[in-house]
Amino acid sequence: MSVRKRGRKKPNDAPRSAAVESGIDYGSYLALDELLALQQPRSSPEHPDELLFIVVHQSSELWFKAILHDLDGLIVALEARDVGLALWRLQRVNTLMRIVSEQLSSLNALPPQHFAQFRTFLGTSSGAQSIQFRAIEAASGLRDDHFMRALEEHAPIPPLVQRVLERPTLQDLFLRLLDGAGAKLEDLYLGPGPGLLFFLAEALLEYEQQFGQWRFKHVQLVERILGPQTGGTGGTLGSRYLMRTIDQRFFPKLWDVRGKFFGKKSPPAKP
Repeated sequence: MSVRKRGRKKPNDAPRSAAVESGIDYGSYLALDELLALQQPRSSPEHPDELLFIVVHQSSELWFKAILHDLDGLIVALEARDVGLALWRLQRVNTLMRIVSEQLSSLNALPPQHFAQFRTFLGTSSGAQSIQFRAIEAASGLRDDHFMRALEEHAPIPPLVQRVLERPTLQDLFLRLLDGAGAKLEDLYLGPGPGLLFFLAEALLEYEQQFGQWRFKHVQLVERILGPQTGGTGGTLGSRYLMRTIDQRFFPKLWDVRGKFFGKKSPPAKP
């Protein structure tokens, strides 16, 4: 009597997934035909450097979409007082911020004279008109008069930004998380030692630093291409406008607590 050998199924024995049955492959899953058709240079004759300019800005918007997605997840975790999940979400946001910041460097290879040859074809377009970027700023905590005026310049405020403005800021949510844990902000830095809440606070500051580095790189890029006095295509003050935004703070209380730490007298040394 023959005995059938037991073993792993051959690859062709495995059940075929619905995706395979429907013919989805790499190109169709990512909608590559549609995606790669979205780069439409306006210059005539087409300037060879305009494609790079478009790709950098379009890919920035894709990263902004991913950042907003994870910021939403971060807010849900903070509201649920899930410190571990909030820290994980925030660490990924920080990774995405490094990516979106680094890709700006590719435009350093755009000579000013080349940009001048197709700049007029941009019309009144400006990075200040990015709805997703404004939503990230609002979600992070900007509510000052300067920011609100910038939003109202392109009235009405876009629904995406308005939805974010109606939610608590990240700083407010973090302070509520501390309060629910029976802790004060000072406790994280003056207490017995670091814990998850401390690392979450430091990750928030890292996020602000990554965001600030993106702003600074943007200022340097604009000055490198346009010069420090040239106005922006959207009617802004160009790098002078961007320079004003560098000092904006999302988490002022997390910065202020350091003054309390170094202002506190050190305990006497043990004999």
